[in-house]
Amino acid sequence: MRNTVCTAATLALALTLAHGGTAGAAEIKVMSSTGVSTVMKDLGPAYEKSSGNKLDISYDTSAIIMERVKKGETADLIILTGPQIEALAKQGKVVAGSRADLARSGIGVAVRTGAPKPDISSVEAFKKTLLNAKSVTYTTTGASGVYFASVIEKLGIAPEVQAKAKTQAGGHVAELVATGDAELGVQMESELRGTPGADYLGPLPGELQLYTVFSAGLFEGTKQAEAAKSLVHFLTSPESGRAFAKGGMEPAGGR
Repeated sequence: MRNTVCTAATLALALTLAHGGTAGAAEIKVMSSTGVSTVMKDLGPAYEKSSGNKLDISYDTSAIIMERVKKGETADLIILTGPQIEALAKQGKVVAGSRADLARSGIGVAVRTGAPKPDISSVEAFKKTLLNAKSVTYTTTGASGVYFASVIEKLGIAPEVQAKAKTQAGGHVAELVATGDAELGVQMESELRGTPGADYLGPLPGELQLYTVFSAGLFEGTKQAEAAKSLVHFLTSPESGRAFAKGGMEPAGGR
């Protein structure tokens, strides 16, 4: 995947100068929502270079990760939606009070590069575009896909859209758009950006928009607590905030 945020080397240099390296190497296991995967593909290597630590990151939709944790899977750090981190804290899976908000993302639409760019600027225009599209793709377990299913119900066009939908459990739906297997892709902006062959069209109309806050939390029982905390510190730094912004996300606290 091409670099759509900024180079890992640039980030590493800036963060090393700002925060310094970390003595001793550790391997940090991270379970992360795909909602931040595009940005993390640059922030991850930058953190490794500046800290000397290594990251082992697995990506999935938030719903699937919640199921994995429910079945007993664990790690050192987890990145999910804010409410999910709080829920896991109440269940004793995540350290209480360890939640750190990273950034938030709205939901948008992608089309194939070079394809006509339909109007999605208003609710009526978006509804018309969905009805005119030959196919629409979204995830069935991701927060954006679940919400989009409620949007088409609200608009009264669920049967029409579902009849031509090309859904998948998780992953980046822009990949289906890029190959021409789907005309429109609906997902979080942060997930739609950075896929070769697909262009980000724009956000859902304001009346239909939903913003999702992504947060990090420490797993109970982690043996890499200090290293995991250093990663959180890295991800909440102003330098990382600018990387989130370039990746189509709004950094927490407006960093």
